[in-house]
Amino acid sequence: STLVSTQSTGSFNVSRLEQDEYALRSHDLADKATKAGLLSDVLTVKIPGKSEKISTDNVIKVSTLEKVSKNKPAFIKPNGTVTAANSSTLTDGASACLIMREDKALALGFKPKAYLREFSYVARDPKDQLLLGPSYATDKVLKRAGLTKDDIDVFEYHEAFAGQILAVLKALESESFCKNYMGRGDAFGSIPMEKLNLWGGSLSLGHPFGATGVRLTTMAANRLIHEDGKFALLAACAAGGHAVGQILERYPS
Repeated sequence: STLVSTQSTGSFNVSRLEQDEYALRSHDLADKATKAGLLSDVLTVKIPGKSEKISTDNVIKVSTLEKVSKNKPAFIKPNGTVTAANSSTLTDGASACLIMREDKALALGFKPKAYLREFSYVARDPKDQLLLGPSYATDKVLKRAGLTKDDIDVFEYHEAFAGQILAVLKALESESFCKNYMGRGDAFGSIPMEKLNLWGGSLSLGHPFGATGVRLTTMAANRLIHEDGKFALLAACAAGGHAVGQILERYPS
């Protein structure tokens, strides 16, 4: 994935500066969301052998462009652009959510947060499009749901690397990519940054394998409630060139 992230950044001319700035954004937003008490579904855990309990994500690092720009390339030296600072960190974690029919939830006294309205899975050639699947999944799941990107109030995308998520966003903006690879007649268009990953993402919160999908889902549902939105779209790349897209609809209060 690291090599393909480097390939993706090169294919879409994603600069080191763009990657560092995006990573700083992710950490800054996660820090603000944590301090505002918005990440209310994070549970306190006890680590064996440690006296202090962990109650907040401890990989959030607010920094400056000057500091992160000093990081050396992690994979392709000396001129690579992917560094430890603009990649999702290795971290431990787990996630869980409860999914059931609406009538069953209400009968049990639960208050639903959102409906899972639509989902899609896609697969691409992992040789040169390993991490670009979210661009395909975004377009596909919107078409299946009968929605457009303008109907979406909340976007939550997995951030494997800053270069990866930026390459996905640039792919959606590229008329040639959308025509030649996605079969569209035009460019999909830009994802509004003012709606994307506003509480941080995998770069700042970590990416425990197997846990990020539920983290994206619950964060999208919680953001819909907090931001008084109706629809959320989430997407994530996965191993082997796979990706998933999902549409949530806020449960009426």
